Amino acid sequence: MPKNKVFYDLFENVAVTVNLMGQQIKKLVFESDRDKRAPIVSQLEDLEHRNDELTHQIFTELGRNFITPFDREDVHALAMSLDDVADCIYASAKKIHFYNVNPNETGIQKMAELIETGTQEIQIAVNGLRDMKHLRKMTDALIRINSIENQADDVYDLSIEKLFQIEEDIKTLIKKREVYSVMEKVADKMEDAANTVESIIIKYS
Repeated sequence: MPKNKVFYDLFENVAVTVNLMGQQIKKLVFESDRDKRAPIVSQLEDLEHRNDELTHQIFTELGRNFITPFDREDVHALAMSLDDVADCIYASAKKIHFYNVNPNETGIQKMAELIETGTQEIQIAVNGLRDMKHLRKMTDALIRINSIENQADDVYDLSIEKLFQIEEDIKTLIKKREVYSVMEKVADKMEDAANTVESIIIKYS
């Protein structure tokens, strides 16, 4: 594998940013005071912008370097999937805040916990790409991400079913359903990132 380190540095910085966003979305949904949630949303916006800048740098390097540490399509796919994770986490926060949804309910909080755990696993998997010396640690992280996606599907289904049973206000129902949908999408995007890392491992380990 080429010794070009710039891509590893950039992806590791992206993984750190995504993990921080996972921590912040969990913090957001466990904060009962809307006024105190506002600065958390602002922090998530800053992190999302940071991630956009890092993603742009990855694509700039991709255009500048003929030699890349792994297949160009994998560099592109991993950058896009991680960017999608960040975008969807921020979108979740925006919907909660702008719709004035009270996130202090079991389903939303469980989804946030799964997202936080998933972003931790993403960081483990991405950090392992640099030298491929800890394949078991990487593959265990990927397996956990796939499990998280399955759990998120279950939480989503049960929460939407409960929402239709108990929520009488149609506007609140629609708002909460949108929050659940975008949070579930985070889990899908995390799985996409995990699948890309797995593809890289298969090709180069």
